[in-house]
Parts: sequence; C-alpha cells; structure tokens
Amino acid sequence: MAKKQYAVLGLGRFGLSLANTLCALGQEVLGVDIDEELIQTHSHELTHVVAADTTDEENLKAIGIRNFDVVVVAIGRDDLQANLLTVLILKELGVKHIVAKALDMRHGRMLEKIGADKVVYPEHDMGKRMAHSLVSSNILDFIELSPNFGIVELSVPDNMIGKKLMDSGIRENYELTVVAIRNKMDIMVTPPPTRVFEKDDVLVVAGKSSGIRELEKAT
Repeated sequence: MAKKQYAVLGLGRFGLSLANTLCALGQEVLGVDIDEELIQTHSHELTHVVAADTTDEENLKAIGIRNFDVVVVAIGRDDLQANLLTVLILKELGVKHIVAKALDMRHGRMLEKIGADKVVYPEHDMGKRMAHSLVSSNILDFIELSPNFGIVELSVPDNMIGKKLMDSGIRENYELTVVAIRNKMDIMVTPPPTRVFEKDDVLVVAGKSSGIRELEKAT
C-alpha cells in the first residue's frame, strides 16, 4: 500500500477513529482540532497534531494543508458552520481531495455544492449496518456500495455446513457471489466451487441488495 499524507480536521469520535485507523495502516496523519486539551490527549497516537481553528484560512496555509493528498473534514454536529466553511476554504486553497462528513442528505448536498469531492454519512451508514446485523444473528457486517449492490459478511448458515460451495445455492437462489471465506486459520479469496463449508467459516458475499435481503431471511 503506497503511503499517503492525510489531514483529519476535527478529532471527535469519527475523526479520531479514522485518524487512528489510517495510522495503523501505515499512513502519515495530521490531526487538527480547535480544542488544545484534546490535541494534547491524543498527541502520542498520530504522526502529527496541531491545535488550530480550521475556519481561519491563514491557519490552514500555515500547516501546509495544500501538501496533503487527502483532507478529511470530520467536524461534526456541534459546529455545522465550521464544517461548511472549512470545506469552502479548502476548495479555494486548491486541496487535492476533500472528504467531508455530513449529518444528513441536505447537509451532504451543500457540501457537494461547495466543493467536497466525497461526502460520507457515518451515522447513517452505521445505522444501516447495524440494522442488517440485528435482522439476522448470522450477519456480522454489511456494506452498501450502492442502493442496489452490497457486500455482506456472515457466519456460514447451519444448513450449509458440510456442503460444497457449488451445492450451497448461494449463486443460484440469491444471485450472490462468495468472494472470500475466512476462518481462524486463514482467508481464502475467490474460493473454488469444491470448497466445503466448515462450522467456523465466515463468508464474504457480494451481489444485489435484493439477494442479500433474501439471504438474511434464510439465515
């Protein structure tokens, strides 16, 4: 994985989690927040940290914000004005790629109009993922890639244990593809059709959302 430079503006729960994960993946991360106490608390976790008001253009220039490959505006619910103004300033400064956190669709449309390259909805997305895991005890995680397509991670259904992949009916009955199988020992990407499902297997399945919903009901 090529190393990039990321700046995360706003170190609330979402911003800090994102920044820490990027660091764990070996990326260089600058964390920025207006709260100096918060910056001191997390100074040892990130590559660099700076206490700054991101709605001040001179502050952003001073930290060399244009030099970062990706800038994430993670300023949240408590200051929507700062969220929007920061994105606007970043766009005017010519930042390469701006990712912004939105609270809802209306907020997201505003962010897109003022220049965000990508808008994310952490609370909305987490709600959807949790709903899928609650519907079926076998569902471990769900990622919606589009309204009609998604990827689901689930424990192998009891009625499929001991069956070969080609005999499971996942493709025929649900129009889904098993893209990987993992267990305590390893992970197998693009498993062969003769792979026999074992009790501890976790399946990573991709396909139409309608098929995923039907599989959820069946498990």
